[in-house]
Amino acid sequence: MKVALGQFAVAKEWQANAETCLSLMAASQQAGVDLLVLPEGILARDITDPDLVLKAAQPLDGPFVSQLLAASVGSQMTTMMSVHTPAPEGRAWNVLISIRNGEIISEYRKLHLYDAFSMQESRNVTAGKEVPPLVEVAGFKVGLMTCYDVRFPELARRLALDGAEVLVLPAAWVKGPLKEMHWEVLVTARALENTAYMVAVGECGERNIGNSMVVDPLGVAIARAAEAPALVFAQLDKDRLVHARHVLPVLENRCFDTPQLRRDKF
Repeated sequence: MKVALGQFAVAKEWQANAETCLSLMAASQQAGVDLLVLPEGILARDITDPDLVLKAAQPLDGPFVSQLLAASVGSQMTTMMSVHTPAPEGRAWNVLISIRNGEIISEYRKLHLYDAFSMQESRNVTAGKEVPPLVEVAGFKVGLMTCYDVRFPELARRLALDGAEVLVLPAAWVKGPLKEMHWEVLVTARALENTAYMVAVGECGERNIGNSMVVDPLGVAIARAAEAPALVFAQLDKDRLVHARHVLPVLENRCFDTPQLRRDKF
């Protein structure tokens, strides 16, 4: 499976971000990509206005997603991204969607909200209540996570036990002391401990680190971007996955049962 990592800095206006996404989609389609992953929260971003997620939120049949769906018609490339959509009581959901050939083929509402390092995502965003689905792409089973989810190994392990061979992570990883190290360690750990490919795409720009990367099932970084906008490609190899799970059978050797959601949290 050929994947593309579309790293960019999210602008304040959704129209500009739609143009960027359309450009990345066109370039990826031309390159024969099976899966394009874009960052988290790509409708709009303004570091001086944390409430923009509410003001800019659009339903999935709104103009932003509709433009991307129209551009995907006739193509079997899958594109994944996170957008904010309206939720009850004047709030928003952070929704990771997968689109292909003019349709939304999966939705995942972010479980773990980023209430850490002096930030509070839950101020405006309502958490999801369901384990993400798996999406079939070019013969691979792909599990979905969003940004802060990567700090919770239970979710990645649950997805791997559900059958995921690839874990996708759109993110907007905020800069700060040692944050680049946190990102690399966590992305690599989730790949290695689950013997799965990890495709992690971060927003770059004034606030976020970028540093998108693909890590293979034995913890080897096979592609990465720096801090600037980029479109990076990588090839995921089923033989490498089979080899990793043969020589490192952690999923078979584990002593713990399948992680379940804490219903007392909802």
